Amino acid sequence: MVKDAGLPIKSLRVDGGMVVNEMLMQFQSDILDTPVIRPTMIETTALGAAYAAGLAVGFWNGLDDLVQNWGIDKTWEPNMDATQRDKMVHYWKKAVQRSFDWEE
Repeated sequence: MVKDAGLPIKSLRVDGGMVVNEMLMQFQSDILDTPVIRPTMIETTALGAAYAAGLAVGFWNGLDDLVQNWGIDKTWEPNMDATQRDKMVHYWKKAVQRSFDWEE
């Protein structure tokens, strides 16, 4: 994403069912070397639909009202050393490469 956007990633905001997995969130933070932030409302797809409907019928005055409702539940900071991270990313890329052409 950094390569495509040409911008650094300051943090990764996550949502959905898997964000309750503490080990996975820490691992993402470690591998990305970036803070991972879980919001108080983890099902943001449903929340987004509710926000869109509320905006459409005038329940919300504007986007500023919605921003005020967002809050941080937990943040994971990277704590894996660079050598370990590089090794794990190397093996991940190797596993992905080996999965190519698995099935015809």
